[in-house]
Amino acid sequence: MRTQQKYRLKNNETFKQNLLVWAQQFDDVVWLDSNSKHLKDNQNYSSYDAVLAVDAFTAIQTDYFNAFDKLKEYQSLTNDWIFGYLTYDLKNDTEALKSNNDDSLEFPDLYFFQPKKLFLIKGNSVETLYLKAVDDELEADLLEIEKSSNPTIQELESPIKIKQKINKDEYIKKVAKVLSHTYRGDIYEANFCQEFYAEDTKIQPLETYNKLNTISKPPFATFLKMGSNYLLSASPERYIKKVGTKIISQPIKGTAKRDEDHIMDSILKNNLVSDEKERSENIMIVDLVRNDLSQTAIKGSVKVEELCKIYSFDQVHQMVSTVVSEVKENANPIDIIKTTFPMGSMTGAPKISAMQIIETLEETKRGLYSGSVGYISPNGDFDFNVVIRSILYNEAKQYVSYSVGGAITAKSDPQKEYEECLIKAKAMREVLES
Repeated sequence: MRTQQKYRLKNNETFKQNLLVWAQQFDDVVWLDSNSKHLKDNQNYSSYDAVLAVDAFTAIQTDYFNAFDKLKEYQSLTNDWIFGYLTYDLKNDTEALKSNNDDSLEFPDLYFFQPKKLFLIKGNSVETLYLKAVDDELEADLLEIEKSSNPTIQELESPIKIKQKINKDEYIKKVAKVLSHTYRGDIYEANFCQEFYAEDTKIQPLETYNKLNTISKPPFATFLKMGSNYLLSASPERYIKKVGTKIISQPIKGTAKRDEDHIMDSILKNNLVSDEKERSENIMIVDLVRNDLSQTAIKGSVKVEELCKIYSFDQVHQMVSTVVSEVKENANPIDIIKTTFPMGSMTGAPKISAMQIIETLEETKRGLYSGSVGYISPNGDFDFNVVIRSILYNEAKQYVSYSVGGAITAKSDPQKEYEECLIKAKAMREVLES
């Protein structure tokens, strides 16, 4: 049981900043920010402006083997709010697949926790949900939050040296191999990814997250801390959401850079609208998502609400589609997630063939990159993002990583695909290299 209190906020943005600073004292933190002040687009299905969950009362951590069954049992026994992440490599639980590539980050495959303290921010109010065991700490916490301020920024001891796992020539050769699979008819589309990384590197996670969020202001920003493992994410993409019996998935496929010149920016946006290759990429994934959702949907309820709509973010224009379905009232939330994971926008079509092919060509185990972070509420509603445009940090190993990818179809030009990867990597590189 939780003690529920509601408070009016003098200043929503100040409270959010102070709250995230205050949260740094805990080993388990999930912060989700929709950046609603800056974004009018893509807020149709937003439940909260921001959410903070801290301090694990109970938790589950596991590798991929039977991971979804273990999560189902944990969620059922807890019957409370749980927050956490699913790594891409849980594909090995849903299908007969493997992940044998290099893994320098070493995050567990699945992690969820039941927070002692939970803050739900909407408009100018915050709702606090504290477990009974700690509800006597609420007033002291609110006073402490009010006094919290960003720590003094320390200069980095040495500049961060970012390296690539795959150089440009290798990348172009590997994309050519993906293309040969499309010409042969093994796949229509595959999302091929590459890692950028830095070793023996210390970063300040909160400062890095704040810079990344300021540059991008995305609707699915995330700060996640699990011991010495961090995710600092500026994700623009929702993977899947459940509200009552309605399921919403919003795959992104199609990217164009922004331009400071208003006229040039409009041209780039219009070019994306009419780009046949980008539209075909998006439509292929929409078909895949429709198929995934149909596995748990009431017959005839899967619909495409938006097809190839352009949403503009600070760094890029994106082509987003919205696919919805209805499920039975007693549908298990974990079953809905399991039958749609990993998300189509990060795999390809057909999904299993695409995952097999990209596993042989990628150099890095994806881990939390192209996985998902989110929550499940006590009534079985949930909301999860897609972990892209993100920096991952293993503080104990002093290893920093970010990955980017692109959808390869029969019409792809390897050189242009490489350039698109650099556009997607720009914000992360800027933040790390200051």
